[in-house]
Amino acid sequence: MPPPQQWQRPPQKKSGMGVAGVLGAVFGSLAALFVLLVIGIAVIGNASSSETSTPVAIPTYDPDEYEHTPDPSDRPTERSSDRPTEQPTERPTERPTERPTQRPTQRPTTRPTTPARVSVNTSLRNNTMYRAGSLPRLNCRGGNVNQFNHGQLKALILKTGRCMDKAWQPILEKQGIRFRPPNYAIASRKGRGACGDYPSPGSMVPYYCPRNSTIYASTSALASGVGNAPGYGEIISWHGGTISMMAHEYGHHVQNITGLMNSWWSSTLESSSQSGKLALSRRLELQATCFAGMWMRSVASSYPVNTAQRSRLFWFYGQVGDWPGRPRDHGKPANNNLWFRQGWEKSKTYQCNTWLASSSTVS
Repeated sequence: MPPPQQWQRPPQKKSGMGVAGVLGAVFGSLAALFVLLVIGIAVIGNASSSETSTPVAIPTYDPDEYEHTPDPSDRPTERSSDRPTEQPTERPTERPTERPTQRPTQRPTTRPTTPARVSVNTSLRNNTMYRAGSLPRLNCRGGNVNQFNHGQLKALILKTGRCMDKAWQPILEKQGIRFRPPNYAIASRKGRGACGDYPSPGSMVPYYCPRNSTIYASTSALASGVGNAPGYGEIISWHGGTISMMAHEYGHHVQNITGLMNSWWSSTLESSSQSGKLALSRRLELQATCFAGMWMRSVASSYPVNTAQRSRLFWFYGQVGDWPGRPRDHGKPANNNLWFRQGWEKSKTYQCNTWLASSSTVS
């Protein structure tokens, strides 16, 4: 997820992909990840103000807009199946300075799942997935789970992961997008995956690896943190906070199988400036946060997410974001709150089109 303001724990230097400059992470090591939560002393003050922000106003969905609007930067007519099997291995000559946080997403090293039909659009702005609409309301109960118990938290992650499959598969397949569920690697402490160590050194966040479509996480790190990085269980006692983070990682999987991630990577390679690469990273991450908001809303009645828990989630997302003075690759806390609420309140895939949103909402 986006990086939060850390309590009073100083940030740790990381070697993997973290909330560390868009491509310090993307090109750094393939041990990547998604959110480095940093909750600070000003947390409570920010929470109340961020909850009053207004969700982004995306225009009413117009099929013609997504079918025919030219999108030079996204190559809307190019299918993922037309691309080479692997992304170029060359790295841009300009490499941003690495930052001490962990990035959740890695550059895709293999192409996303081939769409089922030729008309599928894999571009950023006009992607076919924006026609998919809302997620179905499913019965997916969280239950009384102890986050600090490896077996219980792992079981909850896998169970809710299956619920995410049931939510996303039908609406994507209806649009002709070939679906496949992500894999999971959940360790009690640590392990090593296709994109590097998990958790990454000094980090506690889970991460999605597009190389093998796998979500990696350490239950002890999620709950209790690692070193100076606090765990989600220390920040929010309700396990819904951790599961919403897993829904963000699942959002990266959705981006991968719909071609969004591949198009993002191509645009990143083409960008000639570090600020441009960072801006693309923020849009990618904030979109995954919006997808997380959609999913949490879809299970609100059964998980359950009551009014009080919803407020806690909104508060939580108002605390995560880019560290002051660091490369801005995940978006500031106010915009993380904004896009989680966008997914929750608007609850339609095209409302999560961060690529059409104004720059102020993805800063």
